[in-house]
Amino acid sequence: MSPRPWLRRTTVLMACLPAIALGQEASQTERPNSDPPKSWIDPATGHRVLRLTSEPGSASLYFHQNAFTGDQRQMIYTTPRGISVLDLKTLAARPIVEGGRAIVAGRHSQNVYYMKEGSVFSTDVDTGATRLIANLPGRGSIATVNADETLLAGTYIEGSGQDYGGDRSQQTHSLDQPATKGQMMEQRLAARLPMALFVIDTKTGELRTILKSADWLNHLQFSPTDPTLLMLCHEGPWHKVERIWTIRADGSQLTKVHNRTMAMEIFGHESWSADGKTIWYDLQTPRGEDFWLAGYEVASGGRTWYHLQRNEWSIHFNSSPDGKLFAGDGSDEGQVAHASDGKWIYLFRPELIENRGPQDSALIRPGVLRAERLVSMSQHQYRLEPNVNFTPDQKWVIFRSNMFGSSYVFAVEVAKASEVPARP
Repeated sequence: MSPRPWLRRTTVLMACLPAIALGQEASQTERPNSDPPKSWIDPATGHRVLRLTSEPGSASLYFHQNAFTGDQRQMIYTTPRGISVLDLKTLAARPIVEGGRAIVAGRHSQNVYYMKEGSVFSTDVDTGATRLIANLPGRGSIATVNADETLLAGTYIEGSGQDYGGDRSQQTHSLDQPATKGQMMEQRLAARLPMALFVIDTKTGELRTILKSADWLNHLQFSPTDPTLLMLCHEGPWHKVERIWTIRADGSQLTKVHNRTMAMEIFGHESWSADGKTIWYDLQTPRGEDFWLAGYEVASGGRTWYHLQRNEWSIHFNSSPDGKLFAGDGSDEGQVAHASDGKWIYLFRPELIENRGPQDSALIRPGVLRAERLVSMSQHQYRLEPNVNFTPDQKWVIFRSNMFGSSYVFAVEVAKASEVPARP
């Protein structure tokens, strides 16, 4: 389905929002915890920023979770009370689910999939029709729905061993990263708790186990185009795990995506390209020293690595629907890159380096990311990860931020405000 227009250009946007005089747009440096502005032009970048949500504590979905309904006109987001939906044309929002933990929006339907009280449900955001799909096994959770919305995938912990990260099936979603996350990751990896990876038929509710492992299984992501292909990770401290894998929904073809080539090389925060042909992930050779956005072509095994500078390294990267652009959510000095000036939302334009040597498909294709700063995050506290994502028309980058105290969902326009054509 081709992307449809959503947020209109500047003059229409301002008509959709509560009145703010263009000459009096709020500064991004406004004191935290004051009333957040609806719109401003970032003085450091020249890009227009909109606040999309009104509820304190609201947040966009995690960077690799699809948030857009099948008609690409609405966006799912979370609030302290549950799950809401935003009309991308009018910016009107309304609650959909009371309580519950969002999984994803369906790619071809108007359904949002979510967990609540030990079960998994779907709700149509237009009609409100809700359906119980299945009751989950004890200590179980669901993470993803496949491309044609026929299967869900999740994991459960077998037995009663202590889960140092907490039993995810019993937790409400916490936006902030815990201060003890590093210690928790070490303890949870060492625990070697037996886990099962399973799929659930969305029509019948039938559950099938497709993999059992004592590795910590996490970050399940079905391909956006291939209904039978699932990506998963071996979770834990990145320098200790062989993280990224794919598997078929019948349990066959378990395949490792990346092979470590040096001590302390790390790789993770993987996600699919919109066409399902490439897996993109953060790669550091070694940890905290040299930074790449790495791509793995599923069909051929071909590899592309784009280099970037320390200050441009981001906790999460995401690709645009057409695959021509990337976005990053930056970082602060406390993250692995220890960036001295990394608190920005970034737009990246990839450039391959011309190959004037041997034409060998087994070689990595090198390139660089050319960075443009979209939003200053100088007032943002990175205990909350911004989690960037492009809108379906790729004219805006969505992110969450606590720059004004509580978290809200924002959008920054890819084009600078001065480049937006005036409407007749």
